Amino acid sequence: MPFVKVVKSNAYFSRYQVKYRRRREGKTDYYARKRLVVQAKNKYNAPKYRLVVRFTNKQVICQIVYARLQGDFVLCAATSNELPRYGIKHGLTNWTAAYATGLLVARRALAKLGLADKYEGVAEPDGTISMTEALEDDDAPRPFKCFLDVGLKRTSTGARVFGALKGASDGGIFIPHSEKRFPGFDAESKQLDAEVLKKYIFGGHVAEYMESLEEEDDERFKKQFSTYLADGVGSEDIEEIYQNAYAAIREDPAFKPTEKTKDWKAESAKYQTPRLTKDQRQERIQKKIQAFGADAGGAAMEEDDDE
Repeated sequence: MPFVKVVKSNAYFSRYQVKYRRRREGKTDYYARKRLVVQAKNKYNAPKYRLVVRFTNKQVICQIVYARLQGDFVLCAATSNELPRYGIKHGLTNWTAAYATGLLVARRALAKLGLADKYEGVAEPDGTISMTEALEDDDAPRPFKCFLDVGLKRTSTGARVFGALKGASDGGIFIPHSEKRFPGFDAESKQLDAEVLKKYIFGGHVAEYMESLEEEDDERFKKQFSTYLADGVGSEDIEEIYQNAYAAIREDPAFKPTEKTKDWKAESAKYQTPRLTKDQRQERIQKKIQAFGADAGGAAMEEDDDE
């Protein structure tokens, strides 16, 4: 077949439709969003909740979000920056921190909805897969249901987004999922090794890496885990730290703002120009006119003196 040059004429450009802004910016996968947001008509105006998990260089962000025509509304949120309050002061972006953040947002959301006592989830995780099921009592409320929203992240086996999913599921939220993407799943045997998953939940993979790195390269170990060593945290302490943190999260998941060292509202007001009233603006204009007239009169008198 001979080469055919594609000519983009005025007819083409007059019909061209640009993509959504967030698609142009490469921020939103609208193919996935449509399926996460659209609710069945027979469910009327019931919101469809999503567990939104996002990662930055310094923290894990978990939010429970629902969509309206006006935009997305956040029901509840938690970040790994809150974990130091529960004893987790290091590695705030690893798999275990994602699990802890998912657990925190789940307990916080259920406490807000009044379901925390009815759906406690998995208090002692052992690495097995267990979905939150409805209570046997007919009058009891059904479990809170939401769907995982990974954004643009690759859903590879062992990814951190599934750590947040596992934490939220163990926290008592019903999130439909399978075991295929958790650490320890063998693609050939199609089975999950619960011991491997349990190791990740309690930071065992970090402890193993600390031990191996200390044996292989002590200098690099001291540099990479300097904050751990400064606080006296060793590889043998990590599991206990996470166990205590999970218990503390279940005991008090409520958000507490950090204590501010300064009154930042007063600090920022120093650099803001105060808004003038109409009378003040008129007065300012009159002063400028008078000053301009005085300068013009002074210049005219100097010219007369020179002559």
